[in-house]
Amino acid sequence: MFGLNRRKCRLGAISNVRTEDEEETAMSQIVRFYELGGPEVLRVEDAIQRPRAGEVLLQVQAIGLNRADSMFMNGRFFETTRLPARLGYEAAGRVKEVGPEVDFSWVGKSVSVIPAFSPNKYGTLGEEVIVPVRALAQYPRALSPAEAAAIWVQYLTAYGSIVELGRVEKGEFVLITAASSSAGLAAIEVVRAEGGQSIALTRKRCKREELINAGANHVIVSEEEDIATRVGQITGGKGVRVILDSVAGPLLPTLANIACPGGVIVEYGALSEHPTPFPQLPVLSKCLTLRGYWMAETLADPNRREKAQKYVFDRIAEGSFRPRIARVFPFAQTVEAYQYLESNAQVGKIIVSVP
Repeated sequence: MFGLNRRKCRLGAISNVRTEDEEETAMSQIVRFYELGGPEVLRVEDAIQRPRAGEVLLQVQAIGLNRADSMFMNGRFFETTRLPARLGYEAAGRVKEVGPEVDFSWVGKSVSVIPAFSPNKYGTLGEEVIVPVRALAQYPRALSPAEAAAIWVQYLTAYGSIVELGRVEKGEFVLITAASSSAGLAAIEVVRAEGGQSIALTRKRCKREELINAGANHVIVSEEEDIATRVGQITGGKGVRVILDSVAGPLLPTLANIACPGGVIVEYGALSEHPTPFPQLPVLSKCLTLRGYWMAETLADPNRREKAQKYVFDRIAEGSFRPRIARVFPFAQTVEAYQYLESNAQVGKIIVSVP
């Protein structure tokens, strides 16, 4: 087993002045990395953490893994990674302690962590972690901690792309690349909730049935089928108005070619390691909109955040949204969990469980 490397130190402790009469806070383990690279750079450390103003100490039960984690770890994120760095964007657990200026009623509540913070400041990968109180949300009781740690990145990404930017209408086709990812599966659910028709794009035939079972109206296996031909058959030659793409690279010109006039291509990821050519002629001739999206755009606006959060919770409550868990790893196998994430073998969300 290739587990976490261990460093017995107290890095990451938040300095607070305490009297001798105060009870010593117990140590817990957190994950940190000191150099850029793959999962093997991760280290587990002992740390004493105390929440400051506006923060809480969360006793973690489950952590949701995201592509953003891998990008941050490899120095390919939107923000420059400041070393040494923490890792983790989503989690679920119970509030153990609150800092100054935080309502004490949070203590003991089961919450999920909305990724409304810089990864250079907070990280959710640990037995106990510090997070800002503004990032907390009490999740529906119908969800397990693992499911509660799997909702925000995927559903906020899908909501922002499809509802806010795409404004998908009933009966419209929406093409989703990398559809077996957690965000891709969430997009299938959001398209269905909006009355649209989803076209799920995947490279491997082995994922086809799972995408159909997840609710995709159509599935295109790109290693075996011509994307443009199949989209033409599905749409009656009209093309697709809304395209959600997390791949980019050489795929983008193909997406521009299958878009209908006035279509919008929402880029929300960078899975391809190849350069992304700009499809100038189809963009010009069809008057396409090529739009980048990152959920921080929605979270930065309190009104948009509240609306998005309600949209997700309402549909979880009615049963139309249910996060799909691909695999659960114990905390000691965090390295293996991220290796599995980078293998692209999963269908759904990868979770790290904390005992």
